[in-house]
Amino acid sequence: MFQFQNLHFLLILWLLFSTSESVRFDLQSGHTKCIAEDIKSKSMTLGKYSVINPNEGHPMPDSHKITVRVTSAHGNGFHNAEHVESGQFAFESSEAGDYMACFWAPDHKPPITLTVDFDWKTGVAAKDWSNVAKKGQVDAMELELKKLYDTVISIQDEMYYLRERPFFD
Repeated sequence: MFQFQNLHFLLILWLLFSTSESVRFDLQSGHTKCIAEDIKSKSMTLGKYSVINPNEGHPMPDSHKITVRVTSAHGNGFHNAEHVESGQFAFESSEAGDYMACFWAPDHKPPITLTVDFDWKTGVAAKDWSNVAKKGQVDAMELELKKLYDTVISIQDEMYYLRERPFFD
């Protein structure tokens, strides 16, 4: 039974503390498309983007290059790449608020439409979990999870007690 409860506990934690946005969108030449993400202060953030090659198996046409800028709500720049077909960024947010990733395609005659894949992860989703659970560390992690689980149960019991207690003595 403990294993099943742990799974639920971990799933709830994962849902509460992770944000991962993966999108594919079209970008017309001469236009800008911005995507905003509300990020907490001191959160790890990872982003990866790439223009989809319309002629798979052939080199990417020079017309399919974009400019990408990532900024905070206060205008602080975290990433700037010009005339690229793909790239990535990583930073720890210095302030809470909306962060914007803006994609711009140069104007072409005739107009073209670019397809962009963009994956944006923040918080727990941005952590590289493949390096966390090495075989020798699993027992220690299990012990820490049991401690956390007991703490959560204790807090929950305290909340139930406070709800049932009369407001005035």
